[in-house]
Amino acid sequence: MSSSSGSGSSTAETATKAKEEVKEATKNAVQSLRSFVSGGVGGIFAVVVGHPFDLVKVRLQTAEKGVYTGALDVVRRTVAREGMVRGLYAGVSAPLVGVTPMFAVSFWGYDLGKRVVSNVSTVTDNQFTVGQVAGAGAFSAVPMTIITAPFERVKVLLQIQGQKQLAPGEKPKYSGGIDVVRQLYKEGGMRSVYRGSAMTLARDAPGSAAYFATYETVKRRLTPKDEHGKPGSLSLTAVMTAGGAAGIAMWIPVFPVDTIKSRLQSAEGNPTIGGTVRELYARNGFKAFFPGMGPAMARAVPANAATFLGVELAQMAMRKAFD
Repeated sequence: MSSSSGSGSSTAETATKAKEEVKEATKNAVQSLRSFVSGGVGGIFAVVVGHPFDLVKVRLQTAEKGVYTGALDVVRRTVAREGMVRGLYAGVSAPLVGVTPMFAVSFWGYDLGKRVVSNVSTVTDNQFTVGQVAGAGAFSAVPMTIITAPFERVKVLLQIQGQKQLAPGEKPKYSGGIDVVRQLYKEGGMRSVYRGSAMTLARDAPGSAAYFATYETVKRRLTPKDEHGKPGSLSLTAVMTAGGAAGIAMWIPVFPVDTIKSRLQSAEGNPTIGGTVRELYARNGFKAFFPGMGPAMARAVPANAATFLGVELAQMAMRKAFD
């Protein structure tokens, strides 16, 4: 009788544990889906706000020495040659198509990274330390690079072709994003399409670590606390402030890596990382690794403020609709 009772109790415990595991797995899946969707919304916000700044940065990074006198000269000449919207949003199709999955995967990867961190270290009251947040952020760059590298290759090529002065009747080399991919694949297969992947990961791993760590740090400091010391609701203004700070923190340590990546992805032939670094240094020393820093910093604040605004608005909308 005792044995039968023990067996029944064990079966009940097993069933309860299985239900709890299914419930936890479902909760994690839903959270991952929400992170994916909200990241995509944030990405769209970022492109609409930040693309003109990014175009100026890339053209300064890839132009020969002396072509432009500065960021304002790029804007002036771009608008004069190509028009306001068409010029400043040249190459926007690639990031608009690619940015939704790119940012979606970034925020999904960050959510997944936090779970990995939780499994290998101690998280108290679901409050991650700055180091743990940075680790999760760096992890997010791994899946994101699979999408980021080819789309940035396409974006850079479309952005710089507008610099070339076409002869009468001459057509641009690329008619759009799909045409870029088609020609790159024909020239060198997937290796050509994914050129610059190593430098993309080298940029995004530390960049994402600084990005998410800064966002969480600033957000926590701006979050009001109740009488019990627990965090209250965060205003959207504070969200945008934290997002803008995160954008600056992301770019400062990795800008030289981004310059190398842009040169690699825009160069003809089969350039190497070492050769690109030597070429840049020979051109203008260490200063050659920082062209377009002004536009990048100018873009970082509004674009990333818009990113996290989009993410938080999407999260709020989903909580209201489904919770």
